[in-house]
Amino acid sequence: MKSAALYFRAGVGAAIVNDAGQVLACERSDVPGAWQLPQGGLKERESVVEAVFREVREETGIRKRDLEQLDSYPQPLAYELPPEAWSAKTGRGQVNYWFLLRVRDARIAVDLDTGGEFRAWRWMSFEELLRVSADFRRPVYQQIFERFRRRLA
Repeated sequence: MKSAALYFRAGVGAAIVNDAGQVLACERSDVPGAWQLPQGGLKERESVVEAVFREVREETGIRKRDLEQLDSYPQPLAYELPPEAWSAKTGRGQVNYWFLLRVRDARIAVDLDTGGEFRAWRWMSFEELLRVSADFRRPVYQQIFERFRRRLA
């Protein structure tokens, strides 16, 4: 068994935006008040593009056909979890490939029951998400938002 202190889990994340430039944020079930973007781990033999659409579907119920890929961050970005959150599944953090996706219809149905990881969702500005996300996620979110923001102007 791997020691959680020795590795970072490889994964993907999605900033899903609507036509108003707001991002879809989800509130964690296990940490009320902590909002984040959909994300998750890569499976063996899965491309990062396949993974991001799978994770979005698993966590929000939004199908690939309801999304348009606008951009991706040019390299993976890492964040380290607080030591008390290290686990055999996530290691000491995550290294994610990030994608900017736009919903084709802002009235899209979001179904959080599929994954169980989240308790609520809502559209918010990037700036608001930075205020309500966990401290350890903010540097990565700031980086992706700086790149993706130009696609929303």
